[in-house]
Amino acid sequence: MIIGLTGSIASGKSTISAMLKEKGYPIIDADLVARVVVEPGTVTLSDIECIFGKEVMNEDGTLNREALGQLIFHDPAKRKQLNDLMHPAIRAEMLRQRDELFESGEETLIMDIPLLFESRLQHFVDKILVVSVKEEIQLQRLMQRNSLSEEEAKARIQSQLPLSEKEKGADAVIYNNGSIEQSKVQLERILAEWDV
Repeated sequence: MIIGLTGSIASGKSTISAMLKEKGYPIIDADLVARVVVEPGTVTLSDIECIFGKEVMNEDGTLNREALGQLIFHDPAKRKQLNDLMHPAIRAEMLRQRDELFESGEETLIMDIPLLFESRLQHFVDKILVVSVKEEIQLQRLMQRNSLSEEEAKARIQSQLPLSEKEKGADAVIYNNGSIEQSKVQLERILAEWDV
């Protein structure tokens, strides 16, 4: 079984991911995969350099994420170009890792995909577990964690699909409004229900 773990910024998804890892489930993390596919020597990195130029590269041949971020942030056409390069590479690498894990005998694995719904990757997984949180808690956590103003934090939250929409597409939801222990109890119950 493949469990798709998702949530929104500052919903506590990383905490739940860490709990699952602690339980011994292998985790394919889309954010880590996104870094792997642009390591020096990869086709994706050389494609990025060809399209966006030397200014997005560091002297040591690694990707200058900040420069690339600045370039695409206010330019939807450039952002789409980058996504068109990155998404197929990320998907291919996630599927490669999945196949490798299943071949090594794993029966259940977690795909940690922050933008599972936004990227329409529901077909990658058998069950979807959404980590949700009340808006005011999410806002407070994000402002504290990233030292953002309320306005900046709200803009980041609003750039993602609302948690209420994600909940509708979930097979199960962990409400991460209380203590870590309360979230753990919810996770245990869901895993028992899913028999994994």
